[in-house]
Amino acid sequence: MFILGANGSGKSTLMNILYRGQSGAVRISAHRQSWFQSNTLSITPQSKRDIESAIRSTDAGDHARWKDDYSTHRPGMALYDLIDAENVRSRTIAQAVDDRNIALAQELAKKDAPIKAINELLKLANLPITISVDANDSVMASRKGGAKYSVAELSDGERNALLIAAKVLTVPSASLLLIDEPERHLHRSIISPLLSHLFRFRPDCSFIVSTHEVMLPIDNPSTKTLLCRDCAQPAGPEGYTWDIDLVESGENFDEQLRKDIFGARRKLLFVEGCEHSMDKPLYSLLFPEVTIISKSGCREVINAVSGIRSAEDVQWIRAFGIVDNDRRTRDEIADLKARGIYTLPVYSVESLYYHPTIQAMVATRIAAVIGGDAAQMIATASRQSLGEVARQLQHLSERVAEKAIREEISKQLPGRPEIHSGAAINISVDVAARVSADRIDLQNLIQQSDITRIIQSYPIRESGAFAQIANALGFQGREQYEEAVRKLLLDTPSAVSAMRALFDTLYTDLNA
Repeated sequence: MFILGANGSGKSTLMNILYRGQSGAVRISAHRQSWFQSNTLSITPQSKRDIESAIRSTDAGDHARWKDDYSTHRPGMALYDLIDAENVRSRTIAQAVDDRNIALAQELAKKDAPIKAINELLKLANLPITISVDANDSVMASRKGGAKYSVAELSDGERNALLIAAKVLTVPSASLLLIDEPERHLHRSIISPLLSHLFRFRPDCSFIVSTHEVMLPIDNPSTKTLLCRDCAQPAGPEGYTWDIDLVESGENFDEQLRKDIFGARRKLLFVEGCEHSMDKPLYSLLFPEVTIISKSGCREVINAVSGIRSAEDVQWIRAFGIVDNDRRTRDEIADLKARGIYTLPVYSVESLYYHPTIQAMVATRIAAVIGGDAAQMIATASRQSLGEVARQLQHLSERVAEKAIREEISKQLPGRPEIHSGAAINISVDVAARVSADRIDLQNLIQQSDITRIIQSYPIRESGAFAQIANALGFQGREQYEEAVRKLLLDTPSAVSAMRALFDTLYTDLNA
C-alpha cells in the first residue's frame, strides 16, 4: 500500500503510529542517513543487538517522525545484515554438504545469495554498479566491470538504493516494511523499478510506502493507495484523526487520469491550456478550493470529466470542466453543463481579463492611485479596441466562419446508405456567403460599440484590441495589465465575485 499526500497531511504521523502498533515491523525512515562510516563491519553481534533494541525503543516514540537519534548507526547495520545474510547462507549450504545432504544443499542454493539479488535489483533499477564482499568482509563496488572501490564512495543515490535494497532483502519472512519517502536522493526512473522489483523479490513481506511522488503508485497498479488529505492534532482520548480516501487497485483509469486524481483535492476542475498558460493562475484565484488541471484541448477536458464521473468506485472525487465558448449554441452549452462542463462566457479565456466589468474595476483602481477619470479611460479603451477590431474585420469574420463551415460540411458527410449506393457525392458550401454574414454581424456590433458581445463572440486576441485596452488604461502592455487583473482578484473580493458570476452556476455547483 502507498500512502500519498502533500506536506503536512499527516503521512509521517500515520507511519509512526503504524510502526508502534506492529511488533516486529521494520522501518526505513525518511530522514535516513545515506552515507557509510566504513565499508567493513565495525560492530559485534552483541553491540548490534543492543543498538537494535535501542533503535526499536526510540522509533516507537512520537519524536521519531521528525528526529533520528541513531542515524549514524543505521547504514552500518544495513551492511552488517547484508554480510551476515551472505555468511549464514554460505554456512547453511556448507553444513548440508558436510552432512552429505546434497539434495538439501542444492535446494538451499536455488535461492539467490543476497549480494547476487542486490546486484540484479541494481541492474533492474538502471544503476550500473556491482556489489561484492571481499576479504575481511569489506563491501566493494565496481562500475561497468571497472576497478573495485569502497561502497562508501558510491554516489548519494546509489548508496540510498543499496541501503533500501539491503534492508528489504535481509528482513525476516512475513515482516511488515514501512518505507518513508523512498524517493529521497533518487530519481523516479530508479526508485520506481527498484520498489517494483523489491515487491517481487519479497512476496512473503508486506509493504507500506509513504511518498510525495505521485507516479510511484501509478507505476505499481496492483497496489492500493491511501490519499492522505489532512491530520488533526490529538484531542482527548480520540488521539489523531485523518481525512483519507482509499483508492483500490482495480480502478479503470489511464495513467494520466490516475495522476490527476492522486495529486489532487477531492474537487477537480479541468481547463483548456497548458501548465504555463494564463488559464491556470486565473482559475486558481477564482476557485481556490479545487485542484486546477490543465488539458491540451476541449476534447481532453470533456474526456477527463466524463471518465471520472462515470467511474462508480471514485464517488469521493467530483470532476468539473471549463471549455472555451467558440460560439457554441445554447443547446451545446446546456448539454455540456449537464455533464459537468461549463462554457466560458467569452470566446476564450484571455477575453476574461478584458471583460468590460473587469476593465472598469481596474480603471477605477488605477485612477485612485495615479489620478485621472476612470470613465474617460474606459471610453478611450473601448474606442481604440473597436478601431483595432474594425481593422481586422475580414480576418475575424473568416475565423468565426470556420466552425460554421466545418459543421455544415460535417452534416453533408455521407453515411453508409450513400456509400453503399456508389453514387457520386458532392459537398458544397457557400464560403463567401458564410463569411459575409459574419462580417455583417461584426460590423453591426462595431457600430453599436457593443464590446461585450464582440469579446463573447470573436477571437479578438488575434487582433491588437487587447493591447489597445491595456495602453488606454495606463499599462505598458498586455502582460502588465493582465498581472494587474490577477492582483485585483487577490486584493478585492468584489472583483472575484464579479468574475465568478460570469461562469453561470459553476461556483455554486462546486460548493454544493
